[in-house]
Amino acid sequence: FTVSQGQGYRDNQSPGVSVFPDPAQSPFVNLQLNQPLLRGFGSDVALAEVRLARNLERTSIYQLKQSLLATTTDAERAYWNLALARQNLQIQQRLLERGVETRDILANRRVFDVRPAEYADAVATVERRKGNVIRAVNALRNASDELKSIINDPELTTGGEALLVPADAPVDEPITFSLLDALTAAIDNRPELQRALLNIQDASIRRQVADSLRLPLLDLTAQARFQGLNEDLGEAYEDITEAQFVDLLAGIRFEQPIGNRAGEAQYRQRQLELMQASVDYRAAVQRIVLEVKRALRQVETNYKLIEQSRTARLAATENVRTLQVLERTTQALSPDFLDLKFRRQESLANAELEEAQALINYQIALAELVAATGTALERNGIRFVVPEAAEPSP
Repeated sequence: FTVSQGQGYRDNQSPGVSVFPDPAQSPFVNLQLNQPLLRGFGSDVALAEVRLARNLERTSIYQLKQSLLATTTDAERAYWNLALARQNLQIQQRLLERGVETRDILANRRVFDVRPAEYADAVATVERRKGNVIRAVNALRNASDELKSIINDPELTTGGEALLVPADAPVDEPITFSLLDALTAAIDNRPELQRALLNIQDASIRRQVADSLRLPLLDLTAQARFQGLNEDLGEAYEDITEAQFVDLLAGIRFEQPIGNRAGEAQYRQRQLELMQASVDYRAAVQRIVLEVKRALRQVETNYKLIEQSRTARLAATENVRTLQVLERTTQALSPDFLDLKFRRQESLANAELEEAQALINYQIALAELVAATGTALERNGIRFVVPEAAEPSP
């Protein structure tokens, strides 16, 4: 339904031609109704663009939620990588201190039974450990900058030299889980699936419109034109209100393309798009199921590795302690014994690092599990509020 209004002015200056009134004001109001009876009939077709626009808004919301989930997971992963880098630095520093102590013992025995090659080997070992400490410091600063770039705190810019220190210690408490509950939570909360469902809905709306376009064109048209004519503009508008000059027009427009190949081809295209959207949804479900199962396995595996690496670290600690006891005897101060001490120090440091790595991997696996189920925002106390106006009507 359309309403249009206009105004004309005519002033005849032609010699020998007389018109009345002259000059003349001719305003008009035009009312027109166009009603499709076949092609394009119904509210489903008329409101298709409105529904598509609403779905586009919801898609943008789910895209934002997906970005928030990814950012949250990246922040957790960067935090625990920072914690691991700090523990690695502490382990390398302790290893360097043990190496310096052993090197000094060899230096004091150079006049007795330590050959120059054995002392040089000790010096090389200490220098190599110093290099490891330098690399650990660099890795710690890189991990700190990576976390600062994610949290984007204006007071802790990546250009500054402030070093972030993790405040939380990794926990090694087991969790109980249900594969069915995890999969249900993922299907309910993952924004990728919600977007895939919207794609199916959009494809269905477009197919419905394309189905309507296959029908013949049969439109009913009704028009009423109210016109005024007078020298005075106000009186001309009074002619309109009094309906002095009214034109009525009614008509039917019919059109049937021969073969209608364009309409049929477009409908076939929309059918294929709907099938593709359905396939994409199934693929998204399968991908999310795989991510959830893999995340659960990672949690279980990394928790088992914590106990295994801790047992290995305790055994390596006992080896070093045994050497410290034997070191009190004269026989224990031989160059071969000190070389063995070097190697067992390395084994202890590696065991400590493996235990720290297992603990950190467990924390990251937990973060990736809640990310796979789509509940990372709730777990971290982040409220994602969608305005009511963005929700679709039933």
